[in-house]
Amino acid sequence: MNVEYTILIPGTTVGMYEKKEVVDFLFENLDQYGDSRESIDAAIEYAISGGLKPGGIVILAKNDNNIIGAVVLNKTGMSGYIPENILVYIAVHKIARGIGLGKQLMQKAIDMTDGNIALHVEKDNPAKFLYEKMGFTNPYLEMRLDKAKLVK
Repeated sequence: MNVEYTILIPGTTVGMYEKKEVVDFLFENLDQYGDSRESIDAAIEYAISGGLKPGGIVILAKNDNNIIGAVVLNKTGMSGYIPENILVYIAVHKIARGIGLGKQLMQKAIDMTDGNIALHVEKDNPAKFLYEKMGFTNPYLEMRLDKAKLVK
């Protein structure tokens, strides 16, 4: 499989159709571990828009001009007390799974960013094993407060 990579960084001009294509790809290929199209779009916008946001990077793997893999990584802007980057999304199309593309995308994201990287992964997500192989550890238990679900 011939894979070409496209890198989107802050200030990259992305047409509305191209951005929608990336959003649709991630929405369809994140399976049960995904988010809404709106959330995916917001993470991509955060990564590539310039201005006041810290930014990030989007890496696309393409075969014959079709997206077969994607990574969205956002900078946190909080260097020194939490990791400088958070891997928000990574997905590989079903036809390209099992050939090492996910690992290649992860390695490109690691190589192209400065500072540490955090990610959230559900304990039953098969990608957890890839993250561990690449050196990610789980030193903390994450807890969240969803204020909308609080009983008043």
